[in-house]
Amino acid sequence: MIRKATSQDFGFLYYLYMHPHVNPFLLYEFMHPEDFRSVFNELQNKGVLYIFEDAGESIGMFKLVPQHYRNTHIVYLGGLAIDPEEAGKGYGLQMMEEIKEYAKQQGFLRIELTVSTANEKAIQLYLKAGFHHEGVLKKYTYLKSKDQYVDEAVMAYLF
Repeated sequence: MIRKATSQDFGFLYYLYMHPHVNPFLLYEFMHPEDFRSVFNELQNKGVLYIFEDAGESIGMFKLVPQHYRNTHIVYLGGLAIDPEEAGKGYGLQMMEEIKEYAKQQGFLRIELTVSTANEKAIQLYLKAGFHHEGVLKKYTYLKSKDQYVDEAVMAYLF
């Protein structure tokens, strides 16, 4: 099940965003909880932050950011992660299928995302979920903690 994040999800989201196996592939550098609070509040206020649950237990997270004007048929999928403690149980694909169904119900015709070209596990998940490669953005993301630029693959799912 997917649902919008609430203030009660702060601890889980902070844990996932700052997890050493997850953080290198997300937008935000490592930070203290008090610094993450403003990021969380902004995302929650925009209504773009979601939780994926199984039997009432938080398993994963993602952002769905609707585009505007001539691109209102597009939603951007970002910040997607499954709790590393739950990895290998099929939750990633299950979450992707629920995201696709939710986006379709909301009237979107296209889901797009970017993913580090080094994140082979995520790329395989997206391909398995029916997403297609559309290109590569060279030196797109800067990882301050590693003083390194990362290439990002652009992928999309079309209904």
